[in-house]
Amino acid sequence: MNKIATRNFSNFPVTKEEAVQQIAIDLTSNEVQSLEQYCEQTGKVAEDVIRELICKLPVT
Repeated sequence: MNKIATRNFSNFPVTKEEAVQQIAIDLTSNEVQSLEQYCEQTGKVAEDVIRELICKLPVT
């Protein structure tokens, strides 16, 4: 069964120029387990891990 990760970024500090949006993604149980294990190992919350990965994406 897929789980849905959703987050309201209303507490995320942004400048007035940045738009804040909420997204939902479907994850497999293996993906959820990997994310949870990584969060436990690093002490980070899932939202921060996902945000950091997005920021590292090569954009052309």
